[in-house]
Amino acid sequence: MSAFEFYFSFYGLALGLSVAVVATGLATSIQHRKTIRIGWVTLLLALFIGLDIATFWDAAWHTFRDAPFSYGMLVVGLAIALLYFVAASLVFPHQIEDGMNLDDHFWANKKVVLLLTFAANLVMVIVAVLQILGQPRAFEIISTYAVTLVLYIALIVPAAFTRSRKVYGILIGLHVLIYLVIACMPPLPQANLPEGAPAPATAT
Repeated sequence: MSAFEFYFSFYGLALGLSVAVVATGLATSIQHRKTIRIGWVTLLLALFIGLDIATFWDAAWHTFRDAPFSYGMLVVGLAIALLYFVAASLVFPHQIEDGMNLDDHFWANKKVVLLLTFAANLVMVIVAVLQILGQPRAFEIISTYAVTLVLYIALIVPAAFTRSRKVYGILIGLHVLIYLVIACMPPLPQANLPEGAPAPATAT
């Protein structure tokens, strides 16, 4: 078993739990759909969290596949996974009662959810940048990370703080669209990257 396989057996399981939390909340909400109001704002948030987590599987492959195993790598993975798990657990209420309007839960927790996902992305970018410092083409790769991080901040941070359904829908909807476009793109060639350097992750 390689260092990455050992690491990912833990990291992938932790991220998978976050997906399971969102899926369970969605399934429970659909089960009670006749007695509660779900609302598109909650569904859009659930979709965004799911896609954002999915990009981290891709980011982990690019960032950690050639990294030597260390306890620090496990701690970083644990930190990211915890951020995502808490964010995912806040998308839907833990208890759903008849007559509930999920919009109320959404507005009470949306800011925390989005800021936690931003924190997870920021940690991943910092770790990736530290791995490639001093390597050939490091400035070019770091510049790409910087651009994608700025784009993430420009869309997610305002969406976290806005009280406008329209602004939130536009910002998060645009980011979901970006993820879907990336998902339809062919894989980027890796041959020209320096050995051991991670490709710019799509997580940001």
